[in-house]
Amino acid sequence: MSEIQNKVVIITGASSGLGEATAKRLAASGAKLMLAARREDRLKELVAAIAKSGGTATYRVTDVIDRAQVETLAKETLSTYGRIDVLINNAGLMPLSPLDQVKVEEWDRMIDVNIKGVLYGIAAVLPIMRQQKSGHIINLSSVAGHKVFPGAAVYCATKYAVRAISEGLRLESNGEIRSTNISPGAVDTELTTTITDQDTAAGINQLYAIAIDADAVARAIAYAIEQPSDVDVNEIIIRPTRQEL
Repeated sequence: MSEIQNKVVIITGASSGLGEATAKRLAASGAKLMLAARREDRLKELVAAIAKSGGTATYRVTDVIDRAQVETLAKETLSTYGRIDVLINNAGLMPLSPLDQVKVEEWDRMIDVNIKGVLYGIAAVLPIMRQQKSGHIINLSSVAGHKVFPGAAVYCATKYAVRAISEGLRLESNGEIRSTNISPGAVDTELTTTITDQDTAAGINQLYAIAIDADAVARAIAYAIEQPSDVDVNEIIIRPTRQEL
């Protein structure tokens, strides 16, 4: 039997891209899912598709920048399934632009979603996992959390922060909580649609011409989850074979 079977998994940003692909893959392996995102219509469609395939999933409309909504997400998951085994902090934004464009509102939004959203998720599930004396938190960083690119200073800063949070969580785990940091490169998702600076968007679209399918990252996430409880996969970098940066 798969180590994923019957594990209760929360996925944020589940309405498309990596979140949707991961939900489908984990459901097929027998996980019990709580899916979170802002777009209820997409969540309903995904839950219906999973149910049609014999999987188990429900959803909660959640904006990760609202701590109260994230706390409610965790409480509803606990009420529905009786425990929380895995949190996948997947929700994220990538509105890239050079610093001298001074897109401060976009900076604020990235910090709110990419950093505070991750922290709110951890804050909501960590006490539950501590009480269980087990749990697994998977954070989606990026290759931008390993290398700074022109036009991506703030985005890179948020993803470096996610790596730091993931490592801090590992160091404080007391042998109870597994911590995994996933750093994707160019992946075919809606992430690039948030770029408003035209020059930056043109360069990124050229890079993303070689983007890999979102299920490639979903497989990496499933690999980390399916390891025995005494094995903690801490870091995975996954990108197209042809991607140099």
